[in-house]
Amino acid sequence: MGAQQVRDGFAELYGTAPEGVWAAPGRVNLIGEHTDYNDGFVMPFALPHVTLAAVARRDDGVLRLHSADVPGGPVELRVADLAPGTDDGWTAYPAGVVWALREAGHPVSGADVHLTSTVPSGAGLSSSAALEVVVALALNDLYALGLKGWQLARLCQRAENVYVGAPTGIMDQTASACCEEGHALFLDTRDLSQRQIPFDLAREGLRLLVVDTRVQHAHSDGEYGKRRAGCEKGAALLGVDALRDVPHDGLDAALAQLGDEEEIRRLVRHVVTEDARVERVISLLSSSAGARAIGPVLTEGHASLRDDFRISCPELDLVVDTALAAGALGARMTGGGFGGSAIVLAEEGGVAALTEAVEAAFAEAGFTAPRVFEAVPSAGARRRL
Repeated sequence: MGAQQVRDGFAELYGTAPEGVWAAPGRVNLIGEHTDYNDGFVMPFALPHVTLAAVARRDDGVLRLHSADVPGGPVELRVADLAPGTDDGWTAYPAGVVWALREAGHPVSGADVHLTSTVPSGAGLSSSAALEVVVALALNDLYALGLKGWQLARLCQRAENVYVGAPTGIMDQTASACCEEGHALFLDTRDLSQRQIPFDLAREGLRLLVVDTRVQHAHSDGEYGKRRAGCEKGAALLGVDALRDVPHDGLDAALAQLGDEEEIRRLVRHVVTEDARVERVISLLSSSAGARAIGPVLTEGHASLRDDFRISCPELDLVVDTALAAGALGARMTGGGFGGSAIVLAEEGGVAALTEAVEAAFAEAGFTAPRVFEAVPSAGARRRL
């Protein structure tokens, strides 16, 4: 559904034209998984898949939310009544953004919102962040709040952490708000400094595939929170503010200091080595080696997520193993884990054979057929109409 269709849908739904249509993308994380809430490094890029929102202001304290992708009519809420824990449905994400804006002192008096999305839900591609960011950007524009992308990302993260109750880091919202076309975003999640890294795979004859395993995951489930709590415990035991502060060349000493805390040792090892992998990928992309050289680093990241962080699943492992056997340059799961998607770096000429191999492997294993598509680094959130 295009921007004009969303505009027309708003008019049909609410009986008047919207004041504009905005878009915010999902994201793929190239490298840097579960490092964002450890003050570490991440490297996402935006997808062409977006959530679209047609929005108009209201001055009566009413928030009306509707999604073309969810059965039923508009959900009507009062902005004065918005509070964490009052909504466990999809509307918690946009309502949480309104709550976070008002909590921060911004005068949002209500809105009519009509949404639709092409970002696959539950696939580890940040559909929730796209939903939050598109609403935040629209309200920022309509109410002339003057907030920058990184500030909107912070507010959206607060909405998801506090209002929705999902303990996510800052990466997803920042990627949706701040990525640029043809680039991956190097983000230091401690100080939110950003650097756009050129990432034009087509120019090197390469492609990056996303394989959605169709195994649903949810950040608000307890296992994600357990990993985050374990990382925080590890930092406390090591006497640092966050695991970002454990140097890679001091990892062995840190692990020895943790003694028999085996689960914490595994979490710490993943985070410290993953931060180093982000820096290696940036170095390779900035050198004459180019994108082909990052394949083994991606694969190392999957092994760490599978064996140390323990958030993979049989479907994700099958994608990675099958793709590598079929000639992929590198592959790993992406996103929060426990399902979702994997990424595969491949030569342009090998895409068809890789796709066929993965689909055949899933059929042989009796798994639901995966969805495979190309990930093209795309623009971040913006106004469309």
